[in-house]
Amino acid sequence: MIAVLVLLGVLGAWEAIVRAGAVDELLLPAPTQVAQALWDDRSLLAPDLWTTTYEVVLGLALAIATGAALALAMHLSPGVRRALHPLVIGSQAVPVPVIAPLVILALGFGLAPKVLLVALVCFFPVTINLHDGLRDSDPDARRLLRSLQATRWQQVRLVEGPGALPAAFTGVKIAAAVAVIGAVFAEWAGSEAGLGHALLIANGQLETARAFAATLLLFLLAVGLYGAFALLERRLVDWTPRTGPGEP
Repeated sequence: MIAVLVLLGVLGAWEAIVRAGAVDELLLPAPTQVAQALWDDRSLLAPDLWTTTYEVVLGLALAIATGAALALAMHLSPGVRRALHPLVIGSQAVPVPVIAPLVILALGFGLAPKVLLVALVCFFPVTINLHDGLRDSDPDARRLLRSLQATRWQQVRLVEGPGALPAAFTGVKIAAAVAVIGAVFAEWAGSEAGLGHALLIANGQLETARAFAATLLLFLLAVGLYGAFALLERRLVDWTPRTGPGEP
């Protein structure tokens, strides 16, 4: 409730400042103008929202699959961990805006480069968090399974995998929140549709309200994806303690 009140206060102040003429509407449209653009340009923005959502979902799925495979391989094999861990970390030093045009040139203007760039942005938090979760699983439970002569795969399936789920979901939620960044950079590098493309067109036409509307849709997409994985986590990871409001 407090967050809603704060948001309403910010929007009210924003509206008042623009309406008072303190800021040029061409630079900063009022919230009501953004809402009007969202409705008036719905026929343009709705297909772009679908395009970006499709790219993000596919890229996120690829990042989760790749990240899970890498994390498991690094967990099971010290040699693989020594070989891949520096590369996984180093991948985040590569600026996406710089490599996006190169990826577009190599793979064309279709879906593939967008999915690849989204996956590149997303796979690091998935891989690192899952790997840390597997490594930090309950040592007593692992010792018990070893005393029962459980196989390495049984240890992963019965103890390490379930124990790593909270950390894995943390990584996935972070990835979901930043996935739209990869999609936007990819669309800026070369595309004919998507919210990133809509932003470029709106800015070029000085349609600032439409640009803000597209940005709002990107924000809502990121929040929606994060919320979906948070809900899935609550369904699947029901054994971890949760601290409610007012609890220590």
